[in-house]
Amino acid sequence: MINTLRRAFIALLACLPLLAMAAPNAHDVVQQTSTRLLSDLKSNKAEYKRNPQAFYDALDANLGPVVDSEGISRGIMTVKYSRQASPEQMSRFEESVKRSLMQFYGNALLEYDNQDIRVLPAKADGDDRASVGMEVRDGKGAVYPVSYTMSLVDGQWKLRNMIINGINIGKLFRDQFTDSMQRNGNDLDKTIAGWTDLIAKAKQTEEGQKAAGHE
Repeated sequence: MINTLRRAFIALLACLPLLAMAAPNAHDVVQQTSTRLLSDLKSNKAEYKRNPQAFYDALDANLGPVVDSEGISRGIMTVKYSRQASPEQMSRFEESVKRSLMQFYGNALLEYDNQDIRVLPAKADGDDRASVGMEVRDGKGAVYPVSYTMSLVDGQWKLRNMIINGINIGKLFRDQFTDSMQRNGNDLDKTIAGWTDLIAKAKQTEEGQKAAGHE
């Protein structure tokens, strides 16, 4: 009996380091990633405005590991088109989507005079999905809402979608993809090749419509 208890105690001690290293929850992933991003932005904002590529590289280093780029890409394509895509086409599109996401998000951050962030408690949507709200406050006290949809992928919470100050990025990308496929005669290669420029134009249009709505 004593030997059994001793073995159980030893096994428990062996498990403690694993428990301490447990994967962070959805809220913690957003909190830690956002803190790193805004801290880096505050330190290097002048440089990033002169060299946007350096900012996108920093974004990719900080945000890239927690982005479910495969899930996002398939969601944008929808089953209708993704089941027609070859692995090579999906890989190219995934890279384009990730790059355009970084640029879209990065430009939004550069526009705000980021002073403080507040990450709100996560709201569970089933066992493998959660939403995490965040408030970005600028130097003038204005608050910009951001909402992240987080998905549990292989035991790690990753970003699946975001809504930045009312702009639903996932829906915007999906609508643009569907429209582009129709205009390109369902030519997937042509749509993928023009994706980055397409999103840049869509961002300008979306922001213009939003600004006009507040006039």
